Amino acid sequence: MAEILVLGAGMIGVSTALAFQERGHAVTLLDRRAAGQEASYGNAGFISADSTEPYPLPRNLKTLAAFGLGLRNDVTYDLRAVLRMAPALWQYLRHSRPDRVAEQARTYAEMARRSTAAHQRLIDAAGLGNLVRRSGYYEIRRDPRTAEAEARDAQALGRDYNVSPEILSGAELCRREPAIISEVGGAIWWPQTWLCADPGALVEGYAELFRNRGGTWAQGDATTLEQVSGGWRVQSDGGPISAEHVVVAMGAWSPKLLARFGYKIPMVYKRGYHAHFDAPRGLGASIMDGDNAVVLTSMNKGLRLATGAALVDMSAPADTRQITRGAKGVSDIIELGPRIAEPQWYGTRPFMPDMLPVVGAAPKHKGLWCHFGHGHLGFTKGPASADLLVQAFEGGRSDVLDAITPARKYALGRLGA
Repeated sequence: MAEILVLGAGMIGVSTALAFQERGHAVTLLDRRAAGQEASYGNAGFISADSTEPYPLPRNLKTLAAFGLGLRNDVTYDLRAVLRMAPALWQYLRHSRPDRVAEQARTYAEMARRSTAAHQRLIDAAGLGNLVRRSGYYEIRRDPRTAEAEARDAQALGRDYNVSPEILSGAELCRREPAIISEVGGAIWWPQTWLCADPGALVEGYAELFRNRGGTWAQGDATTLEQVSGGWRVQSDGGPISAEHVVVAMGAWSPKLLARFGYKIPMVYKRGYHAHFDAPRGLGASIMDGDNAVVLTSMNKGLRLATGAALVDMSAPADTRQITRGAKGVSDIIELGPRIAEPQWYGTRPFMPDMLPVVGAAPKHKGLWCHFGHGHLGFTKGPASADLLVQAFEGGRSDVLDAITPARKYALGRLGA
């Protein structure tokens, strides 16, 4: 039995703690806040086995120019932050070549495929089935030609990755979802995605399961991490905590911590926002509106509108223009109702330039393990990715592990030295 210290209590960190605990290890989970309060809290609630391809950066000049001029709602940015992220964005552009996307998609899709079974194990153990419904989501387009083109792409993905998208007309979508008040050009239903009615509560429920099984919860400052004789030590509110192994599962904060140990980790920081509305009619399944770059999901707190990406510093103040644009854009198809008053939430997705997470042993320090960089799908992939980390810890090998291990990423120049 090893002593394991896990830094970060989002979906990735909590799943990591549970996975090591299930193998009989003594685990301490540390965060400065309660579990599931950062990016795991505010997402669209997807547990998405349908996610077969990563999110490449568009390579055509017209789309990039539209981003730069602020003509689309997918991406907003602060120029100074973009310049600071320029090395990571350049790598991201290189890895967005079609041949590289196809290479990464094999790993990406395999990790997603495992996601629902890995979550189901924890949902059952924690008694959290009331938070999850297996209703899938609809991807919609207003222009029929765009909808037809995306339907062909979806059918090709279905053949390549053994998923089952269903192509719908605008009228068929209205019949399935009475909250939709006008027909769109077309829709794709992705049925293998589960929806969570309260993502933060699911992570907290998993954390409670960890504590009930005898795990140690601690609050403290992960940036105090230091290597000591026999392992690692961090300062918690209750005093120093030592362990033979430490897992850095701090999402967007991971590169800053690892820089103290000589690791240069390029990362694209994608901030997302959400807002809740008191809609008169809820949705049975989520709506991903590609024209307005928002996702609508009925949750316990109301109808959640989740945004695309803002390329800004993590300390930047809130900028809600993507919410405002998105709410106006979807008003032609759904009555949102009044916005629910609440503090404005935002969180940062930790996105790696090669679109795959960093999972495995750090190449230069014994007992230091990496588990971060899951981008848009940390909430989906947390438990399955944690199983992979434990497999690597126990000396296992697989094609998936080879693709995401830090050692290989360093060898290929995808991480700095």
